[in-house]
Amino acid sequence: MLGGMKAAVARTRNKGYYRVLHVPIWIWVFFTLPGGLTAELYAHGFTLRHGLWLALVAAVCLWRALLGRLPGVEPRPYITHYGLDWPNLGYRVACYTAAWIAIVDPWTLNLLGLIYAAASGRWVIQQLYGWPYDLIALLVVLCAALDKLPRTRRTIHDEGSDRAWFYVGVWTAVLSQLAGWAMWRLGPAMGLGPQTLLWARLVVFAGVSALVAGLGLAGRLPRTRRYYVAPGATDLPAASGE
Repeated sequence: MLGGMKAAVARTRNKGYYRVLHVPIWIWVFFTLPGGLTAELYAHGFTLRHGLWLALVAAVCLWRALLGRLPGVEPRPYITHYGLDWPNLGYRVACYTAAWIAIVDPWTLNLLGLIYAAASGRWVIQQLYGWPYDLIALLVVLCAALDKLPRTRRTIHDEGSDRAWFYVGVWTAVLSQLAGWAMWRLGPAMGLGPQTLLWARLVVFAGVSALVAGLGLAGRLPRTRRYYVAPGATDLPAASGE
């Protein structure tokens, strides 16, 4: 959709529960950021190292939340209208770069791991959380540094479309990995042998990814409808409530 400036939110202040609910999301994003530590968590369970890291992340996120310096935890929405050429804030850039790593990295490694496992019969996902994880994370950071990553750009002018692209990624990564996990848990009860189960997991993972991404691109999922501001649109709507 192409048009002039459009109100991004109707509220002038964020409700308390809205702000509180965003804190555990950012704790999870930064807690899972170290790939090797996350791989150990999935493979061997929660250890003292995980507890110490979680305590540190939680403390920092709670401190930033009290200052209102986490996305979604601000007392007032920073982005009030799509098309405003305001500078993006440093903490938003850092948080959304980390969020993109949490979206892109596990999804990509799961896909590659399932393809390799289905073809070879070997499960190598934990090894992929070494240098392959770091390489993908570095590429995400590079895209952010080059001003090419939605929601991490230097200005918030394109937030009307950037937000949608971000949520297409969120829906695709979360639902496809949940579906792959469900297939892993339900496959044996369905009588699937180890090799057949690997192929079933790959098909389900890829199929759900394609379906959800398609629905997101079509704007059929929450927060995935893209809005582009026409060139030269500078005036705020008269009925914006500001």
